[in-house]
Amino acid sequence: MRDARADDLWRRLETLLPHVERPARYIDSEWAVQRDEAAEYRAALVYPDTYELGMANQAIAILYRRLNALPGVAAERCYVPWEDMAEAMRREQLPLYTLETLTPLAACDLIGITLPYELTYTNVLEVLDLAGVPLRAADRTDAHPIVLGGGPCSYNPEPVAAFFDAILIGEGEEAVVEIVAAHRSALANGYTRAEVLRALAAVPGVYVPSAYEPIHAEDGRLVEIRPLEGAAETVVKRALGSLDVEEAVTCPVVPYMDVVHDRANVEVQRGCTRGCRFCQAGMIYRPVRERPADTVVRDAVAALTCTGYEELSLTSLSSADHSQIEEILRRLTRRLEGTGVAVSLPSLRVDSFSIGLARLVSSSGRKVGLTFAPEAGTQRMRDVINKNVAESDLIETVRTAFEAGWRRVKLYFMIGLPTETDEDIIGIGHLVNEVVRVARDVTPPAERGGLKIGVSVSTFVPKSHTPFQWDAQIPLAEVERRQSVLRGAMPRRLVDLSWHDADVSFLEGVMARGGREIADVIETAWRSGARFDAWTERFSLPTWFAAFETCGVDPAAIANRERRTDEVLPWSHISCGVSVRYLERERERAVAGTPTPDCSFDGCTGCRVCDDLGLAIELGGEARG
Repeated sequence: MRDARADDLWRRLETLLPHVERPARYIDSEWAVQRDEAAEYRAALVYPDTYELGMANQAIAILYRRLNALPGVAAERCYVPWEDMAEAMRREQLPLYTLETLTPLAACDLIGITLPYELTYTNVLEVLDLAGVPLRAADRTDAHPIVLGGGPCSYNPEPVAAFFDAILIGEGEEAVVEIVAAHRSALANGYTRAEVLRALAAVPGVYVPSAYEPIHAEDGRLVEIRPLEGAAETVVKRALGSLDVEEAVTCPVVPYMDVVHDRANVEVQRGCTRGCRFCQAGMIYRPVRERPADTVVRDAVAALTCTGYEELSLTSLSSADHSQIEEILRRLTRRLEGTGVAVSLPSLRVDSFSIGLARLVSSSGRKVGLTFAPEAGTQRMRDVINKNVAESDLIETVRTAFEAGWRRVKLYFMIGLPTETDEDIIGIGHLVNEVVRVARDVTPPAERGGLKIGVSVSTFVPKSHTPFQWDAQIPLAEVERRQSVLRGAMPRRLVDLSWHDADVSFLEGVMARGGREIADVIETAWRSGARFDAWTERFSLPTWFAAFETCGVDPAAIANRERRTDEVLPWSHISCGVSVRYLERERERAVAGTPTPDCSFDGCTGCRVCDDLGLAIELGGEARG
């Protein structure tokens, strides 16, 4: 429901829409969650990219529903305007607004910005600037909203710490309710901004950057992160004890325009304990908590009924690992028979069981290509990264898939992993060549024209809270050399080879492991025009190199330097629950090429997350001690 102010804003906006790309990004009136129209507390939930990307974000959808269920609270959405719209809004002096009621962000009580990816950091500044909110938390007054961050990148919050009043570490379902309650109480009692921040810091899992001071040695090394004013020495992540207590979002906002992943989604589990040593998500989302089959099927049917989508995705870090996934797919296949609804899994394990799952998925709708992630081309390298899969597993899986009628497979690999040699890189080409051979051998000659093996290769980026957090990222020149080695080893026929941009990976590496010195670089790059850096056509490494030079920061010293394990890291005061000693042991096992089993099925491996956080692995709705 709009008020007179919103009606005036809409009249001014309406004149801009015929002149910008995809105007549906900026209009309201979608069917949305019921809100308290008379709410005295308003929260803007912001995804720092375009509408069509942000609408796929499940975290925003979960928090949106959670907050709108609270009496007296209204949560609304906001996304980053594309350049043409942002330019027009600045020209016409129009503030950034929420979609639902066209409320200026600056008029909200809370601006919550998720941090999904390091290359969205300049978009955070774009949001704040368009909203008329000071970029730096230190420059805000009692009249400004609290700017709250959260999401995967919060596990090293330091590069953007200067721009946030507070940052939630971990899962938000319960924490966001406590944050809003603490903020509302502080406002009702007339607290100053400093007092509000102290109240928020008392909420478990909330990090208030102004309550911590990084201490550096004369040579610039970080030697301490000092808590101030009684702040906790370590901020420990929040995590749900059971996923089954949270109903999936079954009635999300349904967009009018095409968006990324435009389908119904049901989260089937959270966490992954396969223990891939390069994977940050596998560490920060521990332990595994599954939704039981009954709950998944119930929520899936409800989501399809509510939204009218013709595709359903069962999402998680590794959906095929769900202990009841076969039962879930069989039951959904029966329930959806004759409806034309397709069920998809984000990715499949590299083993024969996956083909059985793939058959069930394809029987519920159209048959699509299969996606697998061997990650490395030699067994030695897979043992280093703890990717517990053999070449024979992949080959047998591919053989079974093509015998069953699949004609397209996509394979994901990485280069630049710790201890990697040219032999490991050439091994990727040999493995792909074997996949091509098997695919041709088992495919009838008349159908071989439809064969396609997609090979996607990314550059390894060391991330915080992983066993490889101390390792160096390989320099850009070395990335190019190794890419050349791989091109020479890759078969030409039937293979569609693609790369993740090495320049982008380099900047991601700087952002992933940098400290507070990066904030000046981010702001300088933004003021020089850096926006939408995750978009290939908008990314400019020279712009970033100029910003690093202006700020006197050496990006190579951050990305390409190996750390000592006793070194204070920018995120040393942030805990995902996994002990540092466990990460050190896993790094030692990596060097030795020693695999570590999956603790969900093979017993505790000693990461400490369950013991220290009071959590437990939960399979099929039943906790395992």
